[in-house]
Formats: sequence, structure tokens, C-alpha cells
Amino acid sequence: MTKHGKKYEAAEKQIPAEAVAPIEAMKLLKEISTANFDETVTGDFRLGIDTRQADQQLRGTVSLPNGSGKTVRVAVFAEGEAARAAEEAGADIVGTDILMEQIQAGEFNFDAAVATPDQMGKVGRLGKILGPRGLMPNPKLGTVTNDVAKAINELKGGRVEYRADRYGIAHVILGKVSFTAEQLAQNYGAVYDEILRMKPAAAKGKYVKSITVSGTMTPGVPVDSSVTRAYTEGAE
Repeated sequence: MTKHGKKYEAAEKQIPAEAVAPIEAMKLLKEISTANFDETVTGDFRLGIDTRQADQQLRGTVSLPNGSGKTVRVAVFAEGEAARAAEEAGADIVGTDILMEQIQAGEFNFDAAVATPDQMGKVGRLGKILGPRGLMPNPKLGTVTNDVAKAINELKGGRVEYRADRYGIAHVILGKVSFTAEQLAQNYGAVYDEILRMKPAAAKGKYVKSITVSGTMTPGVPVDSSVTRAYTEGAE
């Protein structure tokens, strides 16, 4: 059984038994945060899906209106005009063969990767290295594209990935504790709307079973999943 410190236990006592509106959850989260660093806020969406079934898997990206609060280093696999466009858009690393050699040597100086379609023949060889780290460019996530500038701007501007795990829970970054409660609630709303929009057609029964938000070092705060609009208000 995990043993928590006194601050964590004190925070737990402030968590309501009933789920609260998104804005109230964010306000409480900020109140119970006592870490000496800017904690990352995450939303855990427990969904009524069986991800073992191919037609019930859930994965995608969503742009947070107030950003994620995280500095994202982007590597781009491109050549020629696309490489120049990537550099102008602010890519941290641009290349092909040299970049591949660095990755094969265990150097990962980036948090996200983008590739032009013509480079995927080469990049595909790195699948066993990049895949487990969640760094493999993927056309479904918009990271295999000829418009590398757009992909870079979205990644650096606050686009985050969501993916339901084997238990049907999607863990998604919502921002930082230093954000205002309103900013966090707005980001939460963008994620919630996206998850509703992407509901697998094969999903049966109740889709959104429960939602919890938490900071890196805080206990979770239950959010009322019936509040589907007016995320920055105390009620629908």
C-alpha cells in the first residue's frame, strides 16, 4: 500500500465525496497544490470502451486554447524546401541521416517528431526505438505531413495527444497549476469536447464513466461529467 506524506493526506481530506463542476475542480486543485514546482495538471477520463477491440480504440490530438505550459522541442525529418520551412517555423532539430544516427545512438533531444511523407521510408526503420517512446511520426496525429510549419506551430502552441489505455482510461495534459482556474477549465473543455466527438461508434452503454483531474503531486479531484458546457461556470 502506498504511503503518502502529511501534505498529501491533508489535501485528500479536502476532496469532496461528490463530483464537482470543472471550474470548481480547478479551483480546488490549485488550493491543494503545495509542491515547490509548477505541477502539471492531468485529466483522467475513464471511458466505457474496450480498447482490446480494434473498433473501440481511441487516439488523437487536441489543441489546448491556453497551451499546455510545456516547452516542446520538435525534431523534423525533412530535406530541401521542407527542411528550410521547418527551420523557419522554429524546429529545434532538422535533418535525416544525421538525425537518425543520433537517435540510434540513444540521443533524444526532442519531445515530438514530425516527418514529411517522403522520409517515412527511412524513419520507419526507427519504429522500434521511437514507437515505445511515443515519438514515432503518425499521419493520424498530423505529424506526417508536407505542411511541417503547421505541425510545428501546433505542437509548440499547445497541441497534446490523448490515447485510451488498456483499461479505457485516457490520460491528457491540461496545463500547469500556475494557470488560472478559468484557463484550466477552458483547456479541460477542449479535451472533453474532443473525446465526446471521437466516441467510437462501437462503444456501448455509458461512454464517459468518470473524470478526475490532478496535479503531479496532488490527489485526484472528481469532475462532474454531466457538465457538458459552460466549463468555466459552476453549473451548466
